Amino acid sequence: MKFKPLGQSNLSASVIGLGAWVLGGGQIWGQDTDDKESVYTIQAALDGGINLIDTAPAYGWGRSELVVGQALQGRREKALVATKCGLWWDDARGSFFTEFDGKPLYRSLRPDTIQIEVDNSLRRLRTDYIDLYQTHWPSVPPDHTPIADTMACLMKLRTEGKIREIGVCNVSADELRENLGCGPVVSNQFRYSMLFREPELETLPMCSQRQISTLTYMSLEQGLLTGKVGMDRVFSQGEFRTNEAWNPWYLPANRQRVLNLLAGWQELTRKYNCTLTQLVLAWTVAQPGVTHVLCGTRNVQQMQDNVRSGDLTLTAEDLARVRADLVALGEPVR
Repeated sequence: MKFKPLGQSNLSASVIGLGAWVLGGGQIWGQDTDDKESVYTIQAALDGGINLIDTAPAYGWGRSELVVGQALQGRREKALVATKCGLWWDDARGSFFTEFDGKPLYRSLRPDTIQIEVDNSLRRLRTDYIDLYQTHWPSVPPDHTPIADTMACLMKLRTEGKIREIGVCNVSADELRENLGCGPVVSNQFRYSMLFREPELETLPMCSQRQISTLTYMSLEQGLLTGKVGMDRVFSQGEFRTNEAWNPWYLPANRQRVLNLLAGWQELTRKYNCTLTQLVLAWTVAQPGVTHVLCGTRNVQQMQDNVRSGDLTLTAEDLARVRADLVALGEPVR
C-alpha cells in the first residue's frame, strides 16, 4: 500500500481509504448491512495496509461510527479516523437539507451543534481524539454560519486535543479559499470518478497548488465501475442508485455504454493481472492532484479487492489510453 501525507500535517494516510457510508445501512443501499461483517471488513482493511477510515454521524444515524469504534478496539493506533460534522437531526437548528431515511436533515455548522456532535462522535467511536474532523457540507441560508465562526470552533477543538486536523467536504473553490484564510485545512473531500471529472477544472489543480490532500468519493460510482452491476440488476424504490440527478449513468441506456467501455479493458486487466476494480482505482489515484481515494465497501471480499489497487501502477501509455476511452464515451444521456 502506498501512503501520502494529509496535506501539510504529519499524518500519513493510505492512498486507498475505506469509506464507511454503506456500513451505516439504510434503505438507500437497497439492503441492510450486517454489523459483524462490517467489523470484519474494517479489520481486514487494517490488515491489508489501509489506515484511512472515513465515516460520519449521518451514516446510519450514528451506526457507522459505532461499527468503526467497535472494529478499532485494540487497534486504534493503526487507524487514521476521519469523521464529520454539519449534518444535524436532533432538532431544527440549521438549514433544512433533505429527508433521509424518513428523517429531516439540517445543515448546521453552528459552534453549539458542532460541540455536541464532536462529543457524540468521540463516544460512538470509543476514542478520545479524532484524526481528521471534516465539515460535511457548507452552511447555507437561512441559518447560515460564517466560515470564520465555524473554523474558530474547529481550531478550539484542535487546541483542546479532541481533533488533530481539519478538513472540508463538498465546498466550492471560493468556500475552500475562505476556509484556508481562517485556519489550517489539510484535506478536501469531494466526488470524483472516471465518469465525473468536473473537479479537474478547478478543484484538483487548486488543491495540488495549495498542498491540500484530496479525498475522493464515489470513485467506483457505487459499484458501476466494477463491472458487476449488469443490465439485469433491479434497484429497490428509494435506493440511491435510482437518483437520476446523482447517478444518470445507472439509466439503462447509459449503463450499457459503461459496461461496453469496461469490457474493452480486458486487455489491460490481463496485462496487470488485476480486476476491473483495481484498474479503475489505480487510474483514479494516478490522476494529477488526487492523493487519496475512498472506497465504499460492504464486505471483506470487496475490501481485499480494493487493497491491491493501492500498490498498482499503470504506465503513462495505459493511463492515456483509458482517458481517451473516457473522452470518447462522452456524457450520459438524461
